[in-house]
Amino acid sequence: MDVVQVGRSYAVGWGTLALINAGLAQSKGRSRMAWFLASLFFGPIATFIIVVTDDPAPTLPSDQPGAVGSSRDAHSRHEAG
Repeated sequence: MDVVQVGRSYAVGWGTLALINAGLAQSKGRSRMAWFLASLFFGPIATFIIVVTDDPAPTLPSDQPGAVGSSRDAHSRHEAG
């Protein structure tokens, strides 16, 4: 194996890891593109971060009842006061 073949093999493996990390990040509710790009630079370190961090907390849309600052919540407070 010459140096070019080793380099090409390394690049293919690194790119494959970046694609796998993107899918893993998406399954955990994170940005697929951001983690793909991060994985291109950090590789296995990005994999470790994706795996050990918790899923992001779900957020309530602002139009659902009970959400802070929602229009329905403000309307019900206005009627009560």
